[in-house]
Amino acid sequence: MKSKILILVSLILFISCDNDEESNLTQIPDGTYTGIFTVEYSNGMTYSNSVTINFSESNSYKSSGNGNINDFYPAGGSGTYEMKGSKISFYDINTWLAHFDWNLILSGEYDYLMNGSQLTISAYKNDVGFYKYELTKE
Repeated sequence: MKSKILILVSLILFISCDNDEESNLTQIPDGTYTGIFTVEYSNGMTYSNSVTINFSESNSYKSSGNGNINDFYPAGGSGTYEMKGSKISFYDINTWLAHFDWNLILSGEYDYLMNGSQLTISAYKNDVGFYKYELTKE
């Protein structure tokens, strides 16, 4: 009986240590991630478009977007990011005009899930809508 309890306790410790390692991720693995950006607004309107995000050294990022040709789904963004637990915060360094939904800029705090080469970044922002990036590392 004691050996079964010891095995169970060892298994629980092993699983919890494995989960702690993933939640302590401090940087997205460098590379290019491509996929789909989708925003679902509170009024029911939904927009999607392709997106590319490049992650590189020093926790920097650059997100594609067509902000200059009036298609802001997504707008883009670039700068640095910081990860804590299951949250990722983006700090955009660009100057933007005020004629579109600024939540379309990859900036601010999001939830993230990294599963192998799959990366999902999402947030419900400012009671406006749900913003989601579904990406795969190239």
